[in-house]
Formats: sequence, structure tokens, C-alpha cells
Amino acid sequence: METVTLDRLDRCLAHALQIDGRAPFSKIGEVLGVSENTIARRYRRLRSAGILRVVGVVDGLRLDHVSWAVRLRCTPDAASAVATALARRSDTAWVSLLSGGTEIACGTLARTPAERDAFLLEKLPRSRQVVGVTAHRMLHRFAGGPAGWAGLRALSTEQAAALLVDPVVDPVAQEGTASPTDEPVQLDEADHALLEALSKDGRTTHTDLAAITGWSESTVRRRMAHLRQTGILYFDVDIPPEPLGFHAEAWLWMSVKPAKLATVGEALAQHPEVTVAAATTGPANLFAGVTCRNSRDLYRYLTERIGSLKAVRHVETAPLIRTVKRAGAILPGFHQEGPGSGGAQSR
Repeated sequence: METVTLDRLDRCLAHALQIDGRAPFSKIGEVLGVSENTIARRYRRLRSAGILRVVGVVDGLRLDHVSWAVRLRCTPDAASAVATALARRSDTAWVSLLSGGTEIACGTLARTPAERDAFLLEKLPRSRQVVGVTAHRMLHRFAGGPAGWAGLRALSTEQAAALLVDPVVDPVAQEGTASPTDEPVQLDEADHALLEALSKDGRTTHTDLAAITGWSESTVRRRMAHLRQTGILYFDVDIPPEPLGFHAEAWLWMSVKPAKLATVGEALAQHPEVTVAAATTGPANLFAGVTCRNSRDLYRYLTERIGSLKAVRHVETAPLIRTVKRAGAILPGFHQEGPGSGGAQSR
């Protein structure tokens, strides 16, 4: 990924795409007061530099899939190779190297008990380089998902409102609320092909999606609209934090009084530093990812923001050393061979 400095227009473009990942460049240009060609040129530049991409994300919780945050401790010489092998798996969405480079955290989604068992009970323990595994099942999401990371926001309230599409309900965030989006949705092979294409490029044209699925363009439009309205599909902007001026990332595992878990989780969701927060199983019942400008800001966040939450009894902070996979895509520089026989093999 080449070094790129984002100016004000780049940041506004990224925020516009966070609001509506498939918004026409003409509409974005109109809102930002520049030409359609200028927006298209900026987008192509950032996309080709590996800085920005729009991704279609499937909310597995809406489909009753089980999401896990998995922590692995490895021998010092194997962490990078194990992380790469994990990143190659189709059921991992993100993989990070943490702390001193001997710990890995990854997010995985299991559609069936068999997939869960294969990943947690068979693949990981068979690697000699993996010396410890802890799996935390995600129970409820407080931050992350369709709303996106607050640190990406650059537009005025009026500009953001002009780009809003029809409201899409987040069933996880509005758990317990009666809604027409609660109806069960069955996905067929064409749906999976559609979602796979959008996970690679959320701005894939309707013409190309029609060719991929075998549907007509009008059917593609209707199906995408339905999947969005049900909360199964949403669009996000994948962008590394460094070009935005953020250089300190960490994963936090917190132990919170059960009676205050929802209150603390909702408080975290209001923090612009928080990229994701979820209630989990395990000794740490609240998991969060935070992104700060530097180590000083991370220190202040931990001591002032987290420290002020009296219900938080314990915090374990694991600085993120390197991101191997993000938003379902392996990042450049991680294509070396994985661990030897018996490792966490890709499938």
C-alpha cells in the first residue's frame, strides 16, 4: 500500500461512502460542491492505492450465525505464519497481530455447529505453534455494524442528511423491537454469489452482478434492497486508520458487572475512539476495539474514559501491532506460506 495523505475532500468522500457505499458519484459531488469527475478520480486514486474500498458486509447475527472473537498465543517464530493461515480461511473476517507479536486475535463466523467445531476443536489445537486458545462468543453488538466508525466522519449534519438512503433497521441494535425486518430470510446460491461479489467490491455494477447471479438487473436491484431492509446486508468503508492520523490501536477485554453490562456497552458505543464493542462469553464479558491518534491519547482514553466507568472491574489492553486481514480481505504483505503440517489450514 503506497503512502497517501488524505485531504479534506478525501475524508468527506470516505464519510459519504460510509453513509451510502453505492451513492452515485454525481450525488456525492453535488453534496460536496465538486464535479462528478473529481469524485470519480479521487475514488479511483484511493482505491488503486489500497487506501479505501467499499465492502458489502453480511450481518451474520441476523442469520443466526455465531460470531466468535478468538485469541491465540503462539510460539515467537510462528505468529506471522499462523496469522496468515487464519487470514486465508473464508470464515475469518479480521485477523490481527497483538502485543509482542506472539498473540493473534481473529473474528470468525460459524454458520453451523459443524463449522464451529471444525474451527475451534480441530483446526487450531492441531497446530504445534499454537500454545493457547481462548474463544469468546459474541452475544450482543453495541458498536460497529451499519453505523460505521465515528472517526471517519467529516461531513456537516446537512451534508450527511442529504446522502441518507431509506433507513435500514439494525435488528441487533434494536433487539426486542417489533419490526417487519424480523421476518426470516432464506438465502440461495444466487444470493451467496451476490454477497460474495459485494464483499470484494461493494460498488460492483448492477450489470456485473446480474452476470454473476444470472438474474436480471431489476431483480438484482430488488434483492439488494430487500437484503438491506432486512438488515442482512449493509455497506461499510474499509480504510486503514493511519492515513486519517490514527496510529494507536488496541483490543480491550473488560470484566463488567453483569447488571451494568448493557449500560457500559451503550456508553462505549458513544465513544468516537471505539470501532466495535460487543458483549461476549468468557471471563471478560465485554470486548472492544479502539483507535486513537497516538499512545498519549490511548493512555488518556483508558484512564479517563474507561476509568470513569465504575462498573468496569478489570481491563486487559492488547496493542495492535499489525493488521493481517480486515473487512474480509488479506492485506498486502501477508502471502507467505502458512505453518507446516497440522497448522490452521485455509480451506
